[in-house]
Amino acid sequence: MKRALAVAVLLWPSSSPCPAQEVLGLPLKGEAAETFLRTADVVRRKALSVGITHSEQYTLSDGARTCRAVWKTIDEFKRGVTSLEGGGVYVDFADSWKHEVAAYELDKVIGLGLVPPTVERKFGHMTGSLQMWVEGAMSEADRKQKKIAPPDLRAWNEQMYKVRLLRQLTYNTDRNINNVLLDPSFRIYAIDFSRAFISYSDLSSEKELVRFSRPALDALTALDRPTLDARLGRWLTGPQIGGLLKRRDKILALAARRVREQGEVAVLY
Repeated sequence: MKRALAVAVLLWPSSSPCPAQEVLGLPLKGEAAETFLRTADVVRRKALSVGITHSEQYTLSDGARTCRAVWKTIDEFKRGVTSLEGGGVYVDFADSWKHEVAAYELDKVIGLGLVPPTVERKFGHMTGSLQMWVEGAMSEADRKQKKIAPPDLRAWNEQMYKVRLLRQLTYNTDRNINNVLLDPSFRIYAIDFSRAFISYSDLSSEKELVRFSRPALDALTALDRPTLDARLGRWLTGPQIGGLLKRRDKILALAARRVREQGEVAVLY
């Protein structure tokens, strides 16, 4: 059975939860979103009926704005061999809210702009990840089922190349296309990285990586261990960061090989 979407998807378009403003997509971004998520008060909470990580939807307010977010507290580690329901066998498998924060921070470092703002937060005795809700979104699975064509196919494909790059870089074992969201402007968001960051050094599928963003490759080239330790070390272990860097090396080598075989025009954008 494929893993269900960990975040409920709204009808497209939908009304905004922020009474003072009509917002589709992310109601807040960057530092403003992070500050809101870290400090706003919870005014309502609701268990999500889909997914296996027991996530909840929180409605938060800072007095001026009211926005929604996804709260996740799962933090499981299984030593040895684990077989997943959706397929795949993994060693030392982890499913953790910490990976959600790490994915957002990594996304910021390499400038992909795919992962909604996500922070670590504590409520009572529970620590978890709190991620900004993407308003008015549908999943890629819904888009395909409804046969809705992107208005700009080139721009759409370039976003999807970045999604696949991030999936391979983080070794995200949850490849359900319900974890790719799009807002009414066809901006793409990548969610649900709790099962990512396995410490493997190989890529899960080189076939996914056929074209590459030049700025993303430049950012990957600039990554080093001290930077990742500083930015991700709070949420990832040393072996996880080591595996990430080895996969980075594989991605760069693959991009260079594709360029040699097909030429820059066919491979880079």
